[in-house]
Amino acid sequence: MENNSNILSNPQEFINYLNQESQKVLDMYSSAGSEDIFKQFTQSWTDLASRSFEDPTVWVRAITDYQQAQMNLWQNIFSGKSAESPVAQPLKGDRRFAAEEWSQNPVFSYIKQSYLLSSNLLNEMASNANLSENEQKKLEFYTKQYIDAMSPTNFAVTNPEVLQQALETKGQSLIDGLQNLLGDVEKGRITMTDESAFTLGENIATTEGAVVFENEMLQLIQYKPTTEQVYSRPTLIVPPCINKFYIMDLQEHNSYVKYCVDQGQTVFLVSWVNPTIDQRDISWDDYVGNGTLKAIDAVKQITEQEKINAVSWCIGGTILSSTLAVMAKRKDESVASATFLTTLTDFTDPGDLCVFIDEQQVKQLTQKVDDEGLLNGRNLATAFNMLRSNDLVWSYVVNNYLKGQNPAPFDILYWNGDSTNLPAKMYNFYINEMYINNKLSKPDALTICGEKINLRDITIPVYFLSTIEDHIAPWKGTFKGTEMMQGKIEFVLGASGHVAGVINPASKNRRNYWTGGELGQGADHWLETAERQEGSWWPNWSKWIKPKAGKKVDAPKTYGNKTFKEIEPAPGRYVATRVD
Repeated sequence: MENNSNILSNPQEFINYLNQESQKVLDMYSSAGSEDIFKQFTQSWTDLASRSFEDPTVWVRAITDYQQAQMNLWQNIFSGKSAESPVAQPLKGDRRFAAEEWSQNPVFSYIKQSYLLSSNLLNEMASNANLSENEQKKLEFYTKQYIDAMSPTNFAVTNPEVLQQALETKGQSLIDGLQNLLGDVEKGRITMTDESAFTLGENIATTEGAVVFENEMLQLIQYKPTTEQVYSRPTLIVPPCINKFYIMDLQEHNSYVKYCVDQGQTVFLVSWVNPTIDQRDISWDDYVGNGTLKAIDAVKQITEQEKINAVSWCIGGTILSSTLAVMAKRKDESVASATFLTTLTDFTDPGDLCVFIDEQQVKQLTQKVDDEGLLNGRNLATAFNMLRSNDLVWSYVVNNYLKGQNPAPFDILYWNGDSTNLPAKMYNFYINEMYINNKLSKPDALTICGEKINLRDITIPVYFLSTIEDHIAPWKGTFKGTEMMQGKIEFVLGASGHVAGVINPASKNRRNYWTGGELGQGADHWLETAERQEGSWWPNWSKWIKPKAGKKVDAPKTYGNKTFKEIEPAPGRYVATRVD
């Protein structure tokens, strides 16, 4: 429709338009990967249905209970008690049905409760499937994805808030929603924040510094001191190569980099390349040999120090642990201590990602990545977003496309949408050797940079930070790193999840963390014996790192040295390369 004047003038045309809008939303989700969800859901339930004939009692009981609940719902509606005595209620924390109409309007109350009853039926039947552990998790995951996608809140004609807003704006909200949808279709992803509100180097990734070294793998950033004196032993930060480094340097108030600088540390950081198809043959060995090892050597030369401290996050930590194991084989003692933030080194429990990781799915994906030369960053982001689809997919679908509203500025979501590619050779090694074969945790099972590595050779002091709600690197899985590395171990468990639990600035003094548990007897025993601490874990880590940071010296006045000269101001070119 060219304008909104006709949208509400004809009721049938209005309904048709709403149906078209909802279908476009589903098409958008399909283009982002939900087609596989519906395919997997159908396949899983077809298999489950065929097995149910062996013992149909569970299905018969579940369907009988469902029919009885539907009968009670109809009785409540006809007696006028639907809102007063609901048959089904949303789970605690489910914000989709918060509007009063879902409870007070009999029609929408019935739609909501009928949907919840059907959801409960599907969830119950899936949870009682009695499959193997991995197949059970897949069935439950794809069932949940299907249920979330089919929510009446995701369709204009069954969402009272959408209808009310369309009436109040005389259809303008639908026009705005269509424009938002078309814009996102062109981008190939859902907009989760006001992207125009952020500019790299201006109001995000703003800590002052300069690039002092670069190669095909990375740019090395040196940050300007903010104190008159600094600790002599430098700190090198190795961020993930999935997404970009500035999750650690968002804005001044929540920048981990800025915090480290303000604590008197001499801070360097790796900014990984966002690879192109021409770089498809970059390997895991390259991330270690031409990546972290080159960065460590450059930092040592610039600061004229024999040892450094290293900090890493997520896959950056997996790369760092590989690097440290290689260095241990070579008797290289350049790293004095290591910090691992939400890092898996044993992949026995890959968290919610397990639903995407089995031999059949990985075989198909690795073939696709080989053909295309890259794992496209948008596809990777979609997979992560699917793990929390109601929060990271459908809430934005409803807000952006059905209500025609623009999302508010949010720095973490801006970063989340700034995807990075992974080169085919590196990714296929990572997914097969780490996740499928779990070789990193096995002594001498992997050869990296010509060395058979063993994480048990790592004997330096290590600080592990995990988060209790992490669905990407589950804390009990990351805890296993403490049982492999042989140095003095400090394990800290933070509140919240994979990102929010790490980016928890000390100035806010929010959330909590646990410390001091007894190591050596498993994760559960550690938590039972740990003490809860209030606030951010950052000061705890700062207290841990200071004795390992050397003596205080005058802060350097310039970046780099005669060999490693300033190339360009931070945040540098590499981080500015976008996927879309």
